[in-house]
Amino acid sequence: MKLELEPGYGRLIKRYKRFLADIELDNGEVITIHCPNTGSMKGCAEPGSKVYFSRAANPKRKYPYTWELSETPAGHWICVNTARPNELVGEGAASGVITELSGYTNRKPEVRYGSQGSRADWFLSGHAELPDCYVEVKNVTLLEDGLGYFPDAVSTRASKHLEELIEMVQAGMRAVLCYVVNHSGINSVQAAKHIDPAYAQGLKKASENGVEVIAYKSLISPDELVLDHQVPVII
Repeated sequence: MKLELEPGYGRLIKRYKRFLADIELDNGEVITIHCPNTGSMKGCAEPGSKVYFSRAANPKRKYPYTWELSETPAGHWICVNTARPNELVGEGAASGVITELSGYTNRKPEVRYGSQGSRADWFLSGHAELPDCYVEVKNVTLLEDGLGYFPDAVSTRASKHLEELIEMVQAGMRAVLCYVVNHSGINSVQAAKHIDPAYAQGLKKASENGVEVIAYKSLISPDELVLDHQVPVII
């Protein structure tokens, strides 16, 4: 997907109140931008990082700019906008880049499923041979000691999604957990047992009960965000 970013970039001063960040532009002006990531953003919001941002279509929005990308002092690119992974998976399923999700003629976002009433990121139907498929998408941006981890904080919501994916398999449908690696330094994904041991246990259970677990990595630049190739998931 093409990224329509504002020319230039700012330097991150701080992120605060979850949804806000202050950045300093090249001319010394300090502006406040919207942060579209409610997670901990561990390792993704270091002061001094380059911040690339887009302008909202709504001219009346209080904070007109949205944080899209970071370039860390170590030179890694990160997509911090958690709306982008869902878009990438939709594109990847349609184009055939995600081979596991190709062949479905119908793709619907945000479809309710499971006993706890969650919304699947994608519901795929109309395949000539395979059952209908529920897809959960997770954004992977935590790099530690050269390894990629999810989640970056304790997430009961993510654990709940694993249980609901298992329910879909038991009902005779496909269930796919797709990690989108949006950090240029990450080349594999594994559960962050040291952060959320319950999630790590849940991922193992889901895999053993028929949930398909895959990961694809993005190529990230200020011009474009492209889902490019598969990377291993360590369970």
